[in-house]
Amino acid sequence: MSNIEFGGLSFSLFEIIDTTIPPIAIFVVGLILIAGMIYYHLRRKRFKSATIKYSDIRIVRRAARTSRQRFRPLLTVLRLLAVAVLVVAFARPRLGTEYQEVTSEGVDIMLALDVSSSMQAEDFKPHNRLYVAKEEIKKFINRRVNDRIGLVVFARYSYTQCPLTTDYGVLLNFVDQVNFGVVEDGTAIGMAVANGINRLRESVAESKIMILLTDGDNNAGEIDPITAANLAKATDIKIYTIGAGKPGNALYPYNDPLFGKRYVYQPTRIDEETLKKMAEITDAKYFRARSGEELESIYTMIDELEKTEIEVASHIQYQELFHFFVYAGLLLLVLEMILGGTYFRKLP
Repeated sequence: MSNIEFGGLSFSLFEIIDTTIPPIAIFVVGLILIAGMIYYHLRRKRFKSATIKYSDIRIVRRAARTSRQRFRPLLTVLRLLAVAVLVVAFARPRLGTEYQEVTSEGVDIMLALDVSSSMQAEDFKPHNRLYVAKEEIKKFINRRVNDRIGLVVFARYSYTQCPLTTDYGVLLNFVDQVNFGVVEDGTAIGMAVANGINRLRESVAESKIMILLTDGDNNAGEIDPITAANLAKATDIKIYTIGAGKPGNALYPYNDPLFGKRYVYQPTRIDEETLKKMAEITDAKYFRARSGEELESIYTMIDELEKTEIEVASHIQYQELFHFFVYAGLLLLVLEMILGGTYFRKLP
């Protein structure tokens, strides 16, 4: 790389170009230079005087123009292109590749989802509670970054649908597969929490949480919900509880062996006191979702409460491209000189 010395100090030529002259200024100067060249060429062509005067040039005008005469403006085009390419070279074009180092304090999240028959209630119109819950869970998963998330489903018994993972594509597929009838009917809230604790207890994450969604009260399982909440508290796990369903009666589908599918009204029974107590014990919150819109806002709120802190360090590696434009500009100038002195040579 060329250096320039001033008073004993040495400076890199391209360092001066890069730090003291903004690329936009170089482009502006280049545009002015090219415009001046075009103006000079047009003015000279219009007002230039003949070297030798003739009394009558009508015969010459009637003569057909040769290919050399027709294509001679190519020399001017080559010269303008050369200047334009050299202007780009002096602006020092570079190709940058950005590398990012991401460091984060992750959150481990277990989702506990009720799949008992009461989740078939269609008060979250036009779908039932389970369908809407699955859709909102998928949205919640898509909003998370670098967190491990797992899924526990429960009715009379509880089982792990998906262990903690950062492969959200696999997790979303498991969410889609959740449906009614996979386990015997019932609501084992305490066992679901215990199952989630078992998945989280060995986690070394900065924060460990469980999000429990149910529409009933605990009526199955060997562990009651309050005992399970105390176990969660002992292992530093927060339990956000969600009660799903409108107050009062809700429409439930019923398959009648004689008349087929019909709907019956049944009361919504949610043990809100227990769900509130579970959230309180683990320093979390209880939410009531009376519609799909409320459920969406609840998952969004929990997402904001349990955000992962991410630090991103960016590094950009540049590849210098100016020399390619210098070579191209010099090649165009040499080509213009060769053609002007040979094929397009003009006699005085």
